[in-house]
Amino acid sequence: MANEAGFIGLGAMGMAISANLVAAGTKLCVYNRTAAKAAPLVAKGAVQARTAGEAAVPGGIVFTMLSDDSAVRSVTEGDNGLAARLAPGGIHVSMSTISPATARELARYHAERGSIYLASPVFGRPENAEKKQLVVCVSGAGAAKERVRPMHEAIGRAIYDFGETPDAANVAKLAGNFLIGAAIESMAEAFTMAEKSGVDRLKLAQMLTQTLFASPVFQNYGSMVAEKRHLPAGFKLPLGLKDFDLVLTTASEARAPMPIAGLVKNRLLAALAKGREELDWSGLALGVLDEAGIK
Repeated sequence: MANEAGFIGLGAMGMAISANLVAAGTKLCVYNRTAAKAAPLVAKGAVQARTAGEAAVPGGIVFTMLSDDSAVRSVTEGDNGLAARLAPGGIHVSMSTISPATARELARYHAERGSIYLASPVFGRPENAEKKQLVVCVSGAGAAKERVRPMHEAIGRAIYDFGETPDAANVAKLAGNFLIGAAIESMAEAFTMAEKSGVDRLKLAQMLTQTLFASPVFQNYGSMVAEKRHLPAGFKLPLGLKDFDLVLTTASEARAPMPIAGLVKNRLLAALAKGREELDWSGLALGVLDEAGIK
């Protein structure tokens, strides 16, 4: 059982993570609503489940990488849901970016049925996932974290433990995504000011991201913003808006004002109003160009 797991959700991130688990020798049972997406993993040795519930066995481990709170709830709750099927003692490793409130509720739901909920959102885009370069955040029961740790090590470059409170890792994930969105907005404003002042935005981005802001977020998103390049999408604009809704809801619950988060949310909302749903969420930067009169 220690080297077996289920995986539900084979989008770009889920596919890459699952492939690395299989490559690490994990006997993986996979499920995706669009069944055909599982074919490449089955070819590598994974087993395909007919339903989400079939990916779970009593006492086992199941990972979920799904789009939002409702999607995670839909596979967790009910007589055939993960919480019931994993009991006794099985672990649900939720890698989705969901609200801390939902994480707390799911943890209670699992506990009432004799299974364990572990929050485990990750930082990184699909290309990072493919290279096993994800940053893994985790919170929940200590024994469950230790049991899952070898699988986390197979998919990421670093694991950060935020304690036993089930929602802590989700708070950390939202804080990080807020900072990424704020960085995209800030770079868009800086590069647009430079362009309208006659300065080459590409050269400016190169200088800043190799000196004062030499970090992956500024380097990767900086090149996208500077080049006005927002396809292909590693993380689409609607998902960015979903996350900023979660940020602002969490901030409200904590009574922590976040005015910059409100600005970025409106930028994301405006981008969707202009029909930019298929763009990477770095495409929120186009709103700054719009306001500055640059096509």
